[in-house]
Amino acid sequence: MPASLEAQTNDPSFPSVWDELLWRGLVAVSTDQDELRTVLSGPPITYYCGFDPTAPSLHLGNLVQLLTMRRLQLAGHRPLGLVGGSTGLVGDPRPSAERTLNSKETVAEWVGYLRAQIERFLAFDGDSGARIVNNLDWTAPLSAIDFLRDIGKHYRVGTMLKKEAVSARLNSDAGISYTEFSYQILQGLDFLELYRTYGCVLQTGGSDQWGNLTSGTDLIHRVEGVHVHAIGTPLITNSDGTKFGKSEGNAVWLDPALTSPYAMYQFWLNTDDADVVDRLKVFTFLPRAEIERLEQTVADAPFRREAQRTLAREVTSLVHGAGAVDAVVAASEALFGQGDLAALDQDVLATALREIPNTTTPGTTTVAQALADTGLCGSLSEARRAIAQGGVYVNNTKVTDEAATLQGSALPGGAAVLRRGKRTLAGVFLETGIPAA
Repeated sequence: MPASLEAQTNDPSFPSVWDELLWRGLVAVSTDQDELRTVLSGPPITYYCGFDPTAPSLHLGNLVQLLTMRRLQLAGHRPLGLVGGSTGLVGDPRPSAERTLNSKETVAEWVGYLRAQIERFLAFDGDSGARIVNNLDWTAPLSAIDFLRDIGKHYRVGTMLKKEAVSARLNSDAGISYTEFSYQILQGLDFLELYRTYGCVLQTGGSDQWGNLTSGTDLIHRVEGVHVHAIGTPLITNSDGTKFGKSEGNAVWLDPALTSPYAMYQFWLNTDDADVVDRLKVFTFLPRAEIERLEQTVADAPFRREAQRTLAREVTSLVHGAGAVDAVVAASEALFGQGDLAALDQDVLATALREIPNTTTPGTTTVAQALADTGLCGSLSEARRAIAQGGVYVNNTKVTDEAATLQGSALPGGAAVLRRGKRTLAGVFLETGIPAA
């Protein structure tokens, strides 16, 4: 577990972890709230959250669940992180169309990736030590006949049809297959198995999964005669109604090979003023008093963007570690003339430049041509005017000669930073250096 997560503690300003979850806006829907408050304020319980391997990495939506699990663990409760080795072979119903089923080999490989990511956010020692489980372990040995007799008989088709995910697909042109229709039974089986084996009495997940969450609570009540609980966290959206967790149309992944620490940092840094306080509540462990102080800075001095910089540093540190944050902050500052570009880690610089417009070109290329090639200027004539007006920089050094080339401009690693004005950047990879993406 990263040191940034190990250092977290419960906020003493809240009477219980339930009150903290409510204040942070992490409860969109749940089973009986009074009972949950009592359960979470009492002796330690076992709870779980499941993650299906539908991709080789978790993303920011999953991060909501991982941090919620960690908050409950900090309060003394015992987490079970479930990787869906079996449910990942089936896929839960999407609102729009049937999922493409991945091969068993692919799912098994992705299970390993997700397991490693989940483990980074939980502690595995002490009385509240976590455990990772795979639902393939109890699903694979189960025959179809046993599944239908022992589990399927407890489900009513009418109730299953009313689940939001199912009804949406039934009313669409795509319809729904029996495979995806059965997903909610598999998830209910998971909760039942974890209840029987570990005494698990709470499941958390996204509110869009509420039908699957209650599948388990209903099954346990029918089979065992026991009331257990579920918490559905809200789907995170931006204040303008757009979908959260996308950067340039792509998901923001927790795997640094898919979303670099630099891109992660920049994503949070660009958070709108209207959203930043809610993001601080959900995605950081900062205490209430500090978040309220940052909320005041957003109102009084939004131009300082202190809340955004704090958010970017905190979340990137949670996901990638403090060392990665220091490197990307140094790169971010140096790119805009507030640090030494030559002193940056070569890989961090190259990664940062791949996140912005970039080109690969010989060192003999003129700066004006590079401006046009990267799109910083619309034409060569516009590029020459920009140079003449004193608004063009290579590696934070002003260019004054309209005929200047990139010769001799390579930083360690073979890259150069092109800047027009104060904020518009592009990367240039000289052909003997690092290739562009």
